[in-house]
Amino acid sequence: MPDTFDLVILGSGPGGYVAAIRAAQLGLKTAIVERDQLGGICLNWGCIPTKALLRTSEVHHYMTHADAYGLKAENVGFDLSKIVERSRKVAGQLNSGVKGLMKKNKVTIYEGVGALTAVGRLTVTNDGKKTELEAKNIIIATGARARELPFIKADGQRVWTYRHAMVPKEMPTKLLVIGSGAIGVEFASFYNDLGAEVTIVEMLPRILPVEDEEVSAFMEKALTKQGIKILTGAAVEKIEPGAGSVKASIRDRDGKLSDADYSHVIVAIGIAPNTENIGLETVGVETERGHIKTDGYGATNIPCIWAIGDVAGAPWLAHKASHEGVIAVEKIASGSAHPMNKGNIPGCTYARPQVASVGLTEAKAKEAGYQLKVGKFPFIGNGKAIALGEADGFVKTVFDARTGELLGAHLVGAEVTELIQGFVLARQLEATEAELMETVFAHPTLSEMLHESVLGAYGRALHI
Repeated sequence: MPDTFDLVILGSGPGGYVAAIRAAQLGLKTAIVERDQLGGICLNWGCIPTKALLRTSEVHHYMTHADAYGLKAENVGFDLSKIVERSRKVAGQLNSGVKGLMKKNKVTIYEGVGALTAVGRLTVTNDGKKTELEAKNIIIATGARARELPFIKADGQRVWTYRHAMVPKEMPTKLLVIGSGAIGVEFASFYNDLGAEVTIVEMLPRILPVEDEEVSAFMEKALTKQGIKILTGAAVEKIEPGAGSVKASIRDRDGKLSDADYSHVIVAIGIAPNTENIGLETVGVETERGHIKTDGYGATNIPCIWAIGDVAGAPWLAHKASHEGVIAVEKIASGSAHPMNKGNIPGCTYARPQVASVGLTEAKAKEAGYQLKVGKFPFIGNGKAIALGEADGFVKTVFDARTGELLGAHLVGAEVTELIQGFVLARQLEATEAELMETVFAHPTLSEMLHESVLGAYGRALHI
């Protein structure tokens, strides 16, 4: 006889484990199936450990620039193995925390590889032993993995994915980063701050191509100033790993092909969904370009089978997965839930400087036919930013000139990944420019720039 549940969740990443907790809160008998580590890629090999690494490189940057703050720090160095060890300890601590949350909420954990065998049924295989599960509903939360170049596979020695880049055995001296999305730019920033000579290659005309064009342009200038070489409109056509280096053939925007040697290469060209060998074809779940097709509640075309997170499509963000998990579970438990509004999902890049955004870019808003009011306020006009020694960056807001709706917000500079939530909340509450203008912002704070940007859109900025 199979083990029976109200809900079985395949995958324990930020979508899966949060869905399990919410299901337990709503009284559903819940199980979760995980083939590797609780918490998934994000907690163990993504969002969290990379932020630990970036914090280290940030501190290193401040130490090497101590004189700017009236301090002395001589012979600044680092121990790469200890940097990695700290990052892994942070991930381990949170992994243990997820285990505790599963126990607290009485969620049954099955370790092994899960696959659908019929609607409402799965098999979990662990070391050759098979366990049959039966559930009224199943949520697929199997996540995604790094895409690889078609002409070379990452070997963990000279050619790395993000996973290899988090546990380096040696410090790169000359690093090539292929791809300038959030992952590529974050690793470029990390290794550059620790002293590597870094080159970023991006096929599209600008780095961070999903961001507002002004943000992309600012980031290219900022990273170039830090010593990172950036090649846009370029493509890596060939990689030849050697014993102690990697030869890369790069075609630039003018069509010229040139070769260069690097100590290491990081491939950061996106993700591929983990939809293979989990039984989707067996039960007829529809996919599109490998991703599972869902409605705004996580439902697939097959009743009682749901999908959330990276496996269900863009944006590929942990917080999107968690929120989708809650929505799907509430829909399962009560039949009613709020649908996912992807326009209110913030995106964050934790480089130096940071980038954060929500909603439409100025270009996308124009394409959609809006008449716009746009405000922009520079960090140099903010007292707290100057006091912190972080006077580079800006806050940009895009409004519908007719209704006052906040269409989008785009930030670049220190701590903007924290500041963005003010605009996310404003969009969720459907605040107009009037409510934002009438809100009191504490002084001295970086958040005052949010206010000033809104005021600026309507010709009322106070400090520029």
